[in-house]
Amino acid sequence: MIAIDLASAIPVFEQIRVQIAGEIRSGRLPEGARLPSVRQLAADLGIAPGTVAKSFSTLELEGLVTTSRASGTRVAPDAALDDATRTSVRQFVHTIDRRTLSLDSLLSAVRAEWDASRPLP
Repeated sequence: MIAIDLASAIPVFEQIRVQIAGEIRSGRLPEGARLPSVRQLAADLGIAPGTVAKSFSTLELEGLVTTSRASGTRVAPDAALDDATRTSVRQFVHTIDRRTLSLDSLLSAVRAEWDASRPLP
């Protein structure tokens, strides 16, 4: 179930994208699973269809879903994280002291380390 917070500083389309991406990467939405139509999800959430469409198109650009007129929007093959990666992420998350570090701070630190570990062109 997708939950949106209209009072959040995070745009609604991004809230939807993040939640669906999490479900896909965790494997809770398996390969080939069909997402609701743009119109249906928009109606369920009480938001404009364009907002849902923007979420879906971003998910498609990320390679997490595929869309076709015939079969709708479905979870792309190999979109979920493999078991070893999920286990590593789970262990990492459980070692973080949540009392002193926010999710935004953690993600910023991970991005900085990711960028620093990439070879220069």
